[in-house]
Amino acid sequence: MNIKSFIYLSTLLLSFQIQGQQFSKVDVLSDLKYLKSSLEETHFNLYGHISKTEFDENYLAIQKEILKDSLSHLETTNLFQKVVAKANNAHTTINFPVQAYFDHIDSGGMNFPLEIVIENGKALVRKNWSTVTEIQIGSEIKSINGKPIEEVLRKIYLQISAERLYFKNAQLESFSFPRFYWQVFGDEELYEVEIEEKGVLSKHKITAIKTEDYETIRRDSDVIKLDWKFEVLPKSIGYLRPGKFSGDLNLYKKFIDSAFTIINKKKLPNLIIDLRNHPGGDDPFGDYLVSYIADKPFKWSSKFQLKTSKILKAYTRKNSDTTQAYSKSILDHKDGQIFEYKWDKYQPKPLEKRYKGKTYILVNRHSYSQSTVTASQIQDYGFGTIVGEETAESPNLYASIFEYRLPKTSIMVKVPKGKIQRVSGIDNDEGLNPDITFFDSSANEKDEILEGILIQLQNN
Repeated sequence: MNIKSFIYLSTLLLSFQIQGQQFSKVDVLSDLKYLKSSLEETHFNLYGHISKTEFDENYLAIQKEILKDSLSHLETTNLFQKVVAKANNAHTTINFPVQAYFDHIDSGGMNFPLEIVIENGKALVRKNWSTVTEIQIGSEIKSINGKPIEEVLRKIYLQISAERLYFKNAQLESFSFPRFYWQVFGDEELYEVEIEEKGVLSKHKITAIKTEDYETIRRDSDVIKLDWKFEVLPKSIGYLRPGKFSGDLNLYKKFIDSAFTIINKKKLPNLIIDLRNHPGGDDPFGDYLVSYIADKPFKWSSKFQLKTSKILKAYTRKNSDTTQAYSKSILDHKDGQIFEYKWDKYQPKPLEKRYKGKTYILVNRHSYSQSTVTASQIQDYGFGTIVGEETAESPNLYASIFEYRLPKTSIMVKVPKGKIQRVSGIDNDEGLNPDITFFDSSANEKDEILEGILIQLQNN
């Protein structure tokens, strides 16, 4: 989507911040037109999850919303997001309006003080940052300021790019409801919420939390986990969280090498690899991890296709080594042409370094992009057992994103130039379904998935 993490007060993003940025109606309409035409030019299959008729109707409706002589950065971003989100593809995105959010922070803005998760169709409280302690974790939110929660969510969903509702809810949870609420409904200082707890309805007036404080407090409770972790649990069970599949590849390899050195030295019979709450990333990271548990050469997809375009070629010439085969394939094909690019098989580690015990891969709805692809790769080759809940993302996905700027507003658009088909060749809109299923509620502090598989392993 790509999925895709928000970095608190990023120095890089702040350097591009433009306070109070306004765009003329003429420029917004011009970029709106360019947005549609460029999506059709660059996207691998813009109408893969929506009919062209529906997409066009939505585009025209949004065009009619542009009435003012000038629009803010936030207003413009929100309009353009509703265009790309209609493609129903998590890798077709315009980012959250970070510049406007920083303006909001700088001006002493406030946020809704309850984090939520969506489970069994209900909006449940995950974190309570308000001063009203009567609102319990796990209680259901029925309305906010007189609006039924279903109405609130419907408006927020218009901004979220995803293939299905399950995926939209996952993104709403991982990026955070308070941020999305501010984006759509603006800055408010007081909220009246209706709560249902054990069948009893109650209303509470809660004060907003200062946005700067909210961002500081929530950092330790982020849904997405970027850090590395390795430990040996009781009963000689290895636990490995490999962290995001991006960044310094050599440093990442050193961590994976050191973990498997210990795993093999201790001859651990069972290994848990945790790909839950994972932002995804790039295949070289996932492949390197898999090489330690694979018993034969492997690929991360059965078929990988690309669509080239004039915009992609310009991006490739500017950002890539054009002497490499991958870049050359993009430049050598005609604009608009779809072609298959074949990757070499990845080799497993030498037998003496390879892990030979039983491997269990943990996934959940927040296993995004390359983490879903890696887990499906392991499942399809039989390299390990998948444990947890269905992923929100499908292992068959429009991906391999690149980005370009709209000419008038400079707003960035991310678009998938390729399609990945999972190793098994099964191509549907489902997520990755685990071999062993555990329901894990995010509205409590329990870790039902990890606890569930540990009980099974420790009792064997």
